[in-house]
Amino acid sequence: MTPFRASGGAVGGAGAFVALGGSLLGASLQLQQAVLWPAWAYAGLLFVAVAGLCWRRMPGRGLMLIALLCGAMAGAGLAGWRAAVYAHGALDPTLEGRDLQVTGVVSEMPQRNEAGTQFRLDVESAGWADPDAQGRPAVPDRIALGWYAEGSSLWSRASESRTPLASTVGSLHAGERWRLTVRLKAPHGSRNPHGFDSELWMWEQGLHASGYVRTGARDAAPMLVATTWRHPIERAREAVRDAVFERVPDRAQAGVIAALVTGDQSAIDRSGWDVFRATGVAHLMSISGLHVTMFAWLAAHVVGLLWRRSARLMLRLPAQQAALIGGVLLATLYALFSGWGVPSQRTVWMLATVALLRLTGRCWPWPHVWLLTAAVVVALDPWALMQAGFWLSFVAVGVLFATDAAVPGERKTGAASRLLLFFREQWVITLAITPLSLLLFQQVSLIGLLANAVAIPWVTLVITPLAMLGVAVAPLWDLAARAVQVLALLLQWLAGLPYATLSMAAPPLWMAACGVAGGALLAMRLSWSLRSLGIPLLLPVLLWQAPRPAAGEFELLAADIGQGNAVLVRTATHSLLYDAGPRYSLENDAGHRVLVPLLRAYGERLDTLVLSHRDTDHTGGAPAVLAMQPRAELLSSLEATHPLQATLAARRCEAGQAWTWDGVRFEVLHPFDTDYRGFTKPNAVSCVLRIGNGRAAALLAGDIERLQEAALVVRTPQMLRADVLLAPHHGSKTSSSPAFLDAVQPGIAFVQAGYRNRFGHPAQEVAARYRDRGVRLVENTRCGAAHWTSTRPADVACERERHARYWQHSPEIVN
Repeated sequence: MTPFRASGGAVGGAGAFVALGGSLLGASLQLQQAVLWPAWAYAGLLFVAVAGLCWRRMPGRGLMLIALLCGAMAGAGLAGWRAAVYAHGALDPTLEGRDLQVTGVVSEMPQRNEAGTQFRLDVESAGWADPDAQGRPAVPDRIALGWYAEGSSLWSRASESRTPLASTVGSLHAGERWRLTVRLKAPHGSRNPHGFDSELWMWEQGLHASGYVRTGARDAAPMLVATTWRHPIERAREAVRDAVFERVPDRAQAGVIAALVTGDQSAIDRSGWDVFRATGVAHLMSISGLHVTMFAWLAAHVVGLLWRRSARLMLRLPAQQAALIGGVLLATLYALFSGWGVPSQRTVWMLATVALLRLTGRCWPWPHVWLLTAAVVVALDPWALMQAGFWLSFVAVGVLFATDAAVPGERKTGAASRLLLFFREQWVITLAITPLSLLLFQQVSLIGLLANAVAIPWVTLVITPLAMLGVAVAPLWDLAARAVQVLALLLQWLAGLPYATLSMAAPPLWMAACGVAGGALLAMRLSWSLRSLGIPLLLPVLLWQAPRPAAGEFELLAADIGQGNAVLVRTATHSLLYDAGPRYSLENDAGHRVLVPLLRAYGERLDTLVLSHRDTDHTGGAPAVLAMQPRAELLSSLEATHPLQATLAARRCEAGQAWTWDGVRFEVLHPFDTDYRGFTKPNAVSCVLRIGNGRAAALLAGDIERLQEAALVVRTPQMLRADVLLAPHHGSKTSSSPAFLDAVQPGIAFVQAGYRNRFGHPAQEVAARYRDRGVRLVENTRCGAAHWTSTRPADVACERERHARYWQHSPEIVN
C-alpha cells in the first residue's frame, strides 16, 4: 500500500485518512452556520490548515488530532470562503418588484408547459424599464425567469397590471440573446419541517434571483437580438429533446426517453414520477451516478478495443490506461450533454479520482478510496452534503465496498454467479439504505427490490442504449418507446399492489445512522451471531413514532405554503388539517410539494380535512392530501357540484357543529344556515373553527370578511376569545375589523401569504391594527412554518429561526 503524503509534510496513510474525514466534518459544520463570516476569516482557516498539514515537525503522539483539526479547518475554510464570495452577488433588495430591462443569453434549454416557459438567462447588461430613472441597476449574472401565457394560473399571480397582456409566449432557444422587461425578486422558498429547501437548490445552481417577463401593453415588447454560438451543448440537448417529442406520440413514453438522453427530468409528468417513486426505481429515470458509471464502463471498453488496433498508440500509452482516460473523458461529455446535474457531477469527480489513483499506481484500501472521493466531491461542491442523493449514493457505495471486503476473492465469472452477485448487491443496498430512505423521504418501497431487479437491467441494457442510439437513428426511439411501455405496465401493476410502499415518521438523525449500520451488518457475510447484532440497531428506526401532544393539549403547525391556508391541528390521538393550500401550476400544488411530505414525516393519519371554502388557494392541495389520506372525513362549504365532491362527498360545515378529541373541543362558529341561502361569494361561507381545551384556544377564520366578522361578534361574542388567530383573508383590507379583533383579543396572529404577493397581504393598515393591540403578527414569509402549542400559548417557534442557515433569504420588506 502506498502511503499518503500531503505536500511534503509528515502526514502518512492513517493521518491522511483522518484529515480527509476531518475535511468532511469541517464542511458539514460550516453548513450549519446561520450567518457567514467575512471571506478573510475562512481564508485564514484554510491557510492555517494547509500550513499545519505541511509542517514537517508534527509530533507523533498528536498526529491524529492535528490531522483531524487541520482537515476540519480546511473543509470549513474552503466551503465558507466559496459561500462568502458567492453571497456578494445577491440581488439588491431595492430592485425587487421594479421593472428592469435586461439583455442576456438563454443559458439552458427552456422548460415549456401549458402555463408558459421557464428559462435561465445569463445577464449581459441591465437598465431601468423607465427611461427617466437614474443610475444603472446591478443585476445578478444569472437569473431564472418565467414567461407566462395569458390566463394561466401562474400569470394571474405574476401580473400586477390591469393592462392587456400578450396572448402568446415567445419561442426561446438556448444560445439566443434576448432583450426583456422583467420583474425580479430574491430566491425565496417555503421552509417546512423535512421539506425541500428550494433556496439551497437555487444557491447551488448559482441563481441569485428569479422573476418573470413583463408583456403588458405599457412594457417594451420582448425582442430577439441575435442567435449566438454560446451554449452549444444546451442547443444540442434542446434539439434532441424536441426531436424525441416529435417522433414519439405518447408523451409519457417520450418523457422517459428525453429524460434518459438529455437529463430533462421535467419531461416526465407527475403521475409517472409517482409510479417510479412507489416502486423504488426513480433513480433510474434521471441521469444518475449509475447511468454515468455504466457509460464510462462501456466507453472504456470501446476505447480499449480501438486502442489495441494501433501498434503506434500502444507504444505511446498502454491500452489499459488509454481506456481508463477515455472512459472518464467520454463519461464527462455524457454528463455535460445530460445537463451537468449535481448527481452527474459527483459521479464524474468520483470516477476521475479513482482513475487518477490507478494511473499513478496507488493501491489504497477501500475506506481510503471511498473517503477520498467523498472529500473531493465535497471540496468541489460543499452543499452536496445537504442533498439526499449524496448520502444515498455514498452510503450505497460504502456498504458495497464493506460487504465485498468481507468476502475477498469471491469474483466468479459464470453467468449464474454474476446473477447471484447482482441480486446480493441489490439486497445489501436495500437493507442498508432503507433506514436512510426513511430519514430522507419518510417512505420506502417494499417492492423496490423486485422492481429494481427487473428495471435496472431493462433500463440500463435496453431502454437507455436504444434511446441514445436514437440520436443517430431516429426509428430506434420507437423501439425505446415500446420498451418503456412494457416497463410502465409492470411498474404500474407493482405500484398498485397492497402495501407496495411503507411510510413512517422521520426518525432522529442518530437513530437513522444506527439503522444504516444495522442494515449493513445484517447484509454482510458474517456469522449469524454477529449479524444478529444489527437487529437491535435496526428496530428503533422501524418502531419510531413521532411525539404527540399530551392528553388534553393540542398544537398547531401553520405550514409555509405561500399564498393560501394550511394548518395542521394535532391532539394526543387525532389530527385535523384546516385547508390544503394553493395550486401553484397545472402540475404542482401545495399538497404534493408540502403537505404530503409533511404529513408523512409526522406519521399522520388525518381524521378530518376541513376546506374552509372553494377558492383554489385553500383547496389546491386537497386532491393530493385525500389520495394519501383516504380515511379522512371532508368537512367543507363546497357546493354540491364542486369537482372534489366526486372524490369524497363533503359534510357541510355549519355553526353549532362540535366534537371533542382527547379532551380538546372543536366548534364550528360559521357559516350559519342563512349564509348558504344568501350565498353571494365563497368568502362569505368560510368555515370558522375554534379549538380549545379550557386553558388555551385557537381560532381559524378562513377568508371571512367584515360582514361575517360583524355577524360573529353579534351572535357568538363569548366564543371568539382565542390566544392565536389565523388572520382572516390572509391579512386583507377586507377583514380583521377593529370590533372583531377586540372580541378575539389574540396574543398571536398567523398570516399565511405569498412572498411579495400581488394582493399586498398583509395590508399595512391591517398589520398596524394588530400591532396597536399588542398582537404578535407571525408571517410565514419571515417565519416559515410556525409551531404553536397549547402548553405555551404565548410562544411561537419559527422554522426559519429553529434551523437558520446562511443561504436562506431573510426579507427585510414584505410589502
